[in-house]
Amino acid sequence: MQQAVAKELMMGNEAIARGLIENGCAMATAYPGTPSSEILAAVAKTARSLDRRMHIQWAVNEKVAFEIAYAGCQAGLRTAVSMKQVGLNVASDPLMSAAYMGSAGGFVIVSADDPGPHSSQTEQDSRMMAMMAKIPVLDPDSPRQAKDMVALAYGLSEAFKTPVMLRPTTRVCHSRQDVRPGEILPLESKPDFKKDPLRWAATPKFRFQLHRELEEKLARIAKHPDTAPLFHNPNADAPQAVVASGVAAAYTAEALKNLGLWDRLPFYQVLQPFPLHTPFIEHLLNTYDKILVLEETTGIIEMQLADRGRVQGKLNAVVPRVGELLPEKAEALLANFAGVGVNIPEMPLVPGRRPTLCAGCPHRASFYAIKKAAPRGIYTSDIGCYTLGLNLKAVDTVLCMGAAVSQAAGFFHAYEGAEKRPDVVATIGDSTFFHAGVPALIDAVVQNVGFVLAILDNRTTAMTGSQPTPATGKGITGEDLAKVDLEAIVRGCGVGFLETGDPYDTQTFIATLKKAVAYSRDTGPAVVIARHPCILDLVRQGKTPEPVQIEVTEDCDGCGYCHQHFECPGLIAVDDGGRTQVDPLVCIGCGVCLNVCPKGAIVEKKEK
Repeated sequence: MQQAVAKELMMGNEAIARGLIENGCAMATAYPGTPSSEILAAVAKTARSLDRRMHIQWAVNEKVAFEIAYAGCQAGLRTAVSMKQVGLNVASDPLMSAAYMGSAGGFVIVSADDPGPHSSQTEQDSRMMAMMAKIPVLDPDSPRQAKDMVALAYGLSEAFKTPVMLRPTTRVCHSRQDVRPGEILPLESKPDFKKDPLRWAATPKFRFQLHRELEEKLARIAKHPDTAPLFHNPNADAPQAVVASGVAAAYTAEALKNLGLWDRLPFYQVLQPFPLHTPFIEHLLNTYDKILVLEETTGIIEMQLADRGRVQGKLNAVVPRVGELLPEKAEALLANFAGVGVNIPEMPLVPGRRPTLCAGCPHRASFYAIKKAAPRGIYTSDIGCYTLGLNLKAVDTVLCMGAAVSQAAGFFHAYEGAEKRPDVVATIGDSTFFHAGVPALIDAVVQNVGFVLAILDNRTTAMTGSQPTPATGKGITGEDLAKVDLEAIVRGCGVGFLETGDPYDTQTFIATLKKAVAYSRDTGPAVVIARHPCILDLVRQGKTPEPVQIEVTEDCDGCGYCHQHFECPGLIAVDDGGRTQVDPLVCIGCGVCLNVCPKGAIVEKKEK
């Protein structure tokens, strides 16, 4: 008798990765973004531990990642691409066409949503994108189900020759659960691209036919038994029912038991929110007088039920339209729906600590220098750790990946003809520049936009877990890759002013930025690369330099300048804000603050 495989405590993203490996995924690509970042890293780790030969890579952005993985499925392999919900926006162009053309091998798109949001610009619902693209989407309620749904997704994709979206949310991605590893399928598929220009390179006339086929495909998927909703408590018999999907389904099951409603209130879990099963729609509307729908974040299921009279949910504001549907809120909604008089207190809003750049972060030094060089400027910025330049009043706008450059150009044009045109300084990280900044910089050069672009090059994709960038020369498993020369790319864009400096060398870096600002006023776009490694990345590598020993002298009069303009967590206010001291547990000894105090009260210790 074969011994059962022991369960392992897995994070949701690790469970998804395990599901991909077990189900014969031969190619996995991604661009990092919370809450999805750990998926590809876990795929690489698991593949390495199993000596599994497959292609795994961080791509330069989500669009490129999607297109690489999609080509693999066109060659007949099982492939996957993962990203966060706003990353799906970047990949939306190939997504829409891939839905029309379909797939040859199984193709799974993992789009991790961030209701809340906790670490995103929006809390958009990827299921809306699936609906627009007209591809099926699966909604897991837990890490265990997320792993199981990978097999379901590949089966669905291959049965209907379509891309399939798996849509976990933050609470599924980053929660942990006992998951039993399954049998690993061998990589039996061999690449075999069958040329079919009428499909793979279809012109508009033939896209019309592909659209017609897609609609027919969706109608069949809406009756596919493998993805039909689950009726969890068939003994319950009432004229009203609850329908839930995703993590809200897990909350619903728990709340029904807590409230003593498990055997009274029928509960259905929707596995495939789009397309919603047509027999299920008919059953609900023919059986129940009232239906409560619990889902995050948009009323996708509600839209397809299309009965405003009986259905309660987000569309009639019974269920909140904004934010996470947390367990206590789900329980309160269920109690009210069932007419149960239970007082369920909501969790109070506790003010959180304002996030700040790490002690020793080179971005802090860069922002300090930017404010010195262009004190009354407009500061456009981007997505990354450096968004926290907000705290230093050195970030005025944050829109989306790469927009720092485009918006800098927009402000330049907006002030054309004004009596005085303000200086504009854009900040963008090295990884974000590779992701989406290059086309915008080319456009700025062509239009001769007068602004300064500060590329904050900390040699890694720091915010999402220190993934490599194209300039790192390393792959996801540490393998050697070709390096991209950042300066060469900037010069290739046609920029006339380019200098590289170390923001830790504060006075020299300020002088460099002042030269760039002067150039931008009279000549055109100027680029300054602020190059210094991320301090956390150095710590991980065991390469931290010898720290500078800092102290604050009696000359400190508590003016607060260092806190307002530098905001390093290594500098703390004491004596009710009267003086500043160095926190030895936080300070990493970068020495940048030696150039900050206007009274000269922050000095290097003479005796170490």
